[in-house]
Amino acid sequence: MTTFSESSIKGAWLVDPTRHGDERGWFQELFKKSAVKTATGFEFSPVQINVSHSSQGVVRGIHYSIAPEGQAKYIAVLDGEIDDYIIDVREGSPTFGKWQRVRITAQQGNSVLLSSNLAHAFQVVSKIATVCYAVTAEFNPTTEKAINPFCPDLAIAWDTSFQAVLSLKDKMAPHLNEQAARKELPRLN
Repeated sequence: MTTFSESSIKGAWLVDPTRHGDERGWFQELFKKSAVKTATGFEFSPVQINVSHSSQGVVRGIHYSIAPEGQAKYIAVLDGEIDDYIIDVREGSPTFGKWQRVRITAQQGNSVLLSSNLAHAFQVVSKIATVCYAVTAEFNPTTEKAINPFCPDLAIAWDTSFQAVLSLKDKMAPHLNEQAARKELPRLN
């Protein structure tokens, strides 16, 4: 049975599966809508599934959406290992500006579930990693927002045992206080 544990950031859950193995290998349920609803009370209905393949050190994020319908995410690793970051950028939240790091691995099969309005990032810690994430709103460039991963307001502790590799978009992203001044942060629901 899959277990859901509340994150230190309200509105996020750590998902640990039960794997069933035999001489052929193993089987697990990666996602089951009714299990999510029963365990969390949260209705997660994905409309888009994304996959990224990255090498060690790659940082993807910090990303979030200000779409009116919100955009929740369910993150799993299909190959390799990542440090996944749940970041609270919701104005009015008691944990605003706080983050939590969770190691997600293909070997363990664990996942992270984020409700709408939370920000997300990850860093690849294995030689390569393939990450799958289902979202509840389709990509919309006008409502997709980013914060620089090295924002001093957030002071995220990235793994420094290898060089961080970022996209130009993420390098050029504004800091948390700049997004707040632009009124481009979500509010706590």
